[in-house]
Amino acid sequence: MAKVLISYKILPSDVTVDLNLLKEKIKKELPEYASIRKFAEEPIAYGLVALIAHITIPEEKPGGLYELEKSLQNIEEISQIETLMVHRV
Repeated sequence: MAKVLISYKILPSDVTVDLNLLKEKIKKELPEYASIRKFAEEPIAYGLVALIAHITIPEEKPGGLYELEKSLQNIEEISQIETLMVHRV
C-alpha cells in the first residue's frame, strides 16, 4: 500500500506558543490514518519560528488530504498552514 508524504509549513498564532506543546497537540489532532514522520523548525523573523511537519497518509484514503488539513486548521495555536510538498512514497 503506497503512502503520500505531505510537508506543511505551520505558523503559530503567536511567538509565545510553545512549539513542543504544539507538536504534541498536532499529533493528538491528526486523523487516525495519518502519522507524523518528523518535525523541523524554521526561524521566520522577530522570534517567530515555523514548524515544518512531514505527515504521511495512505494513498487510497479518499478525502484524506482534506480531512488532514481541516484537523490542523482546528488547532487554536495555528494561524496559517502552507502546503510545501505532496509526494508519493
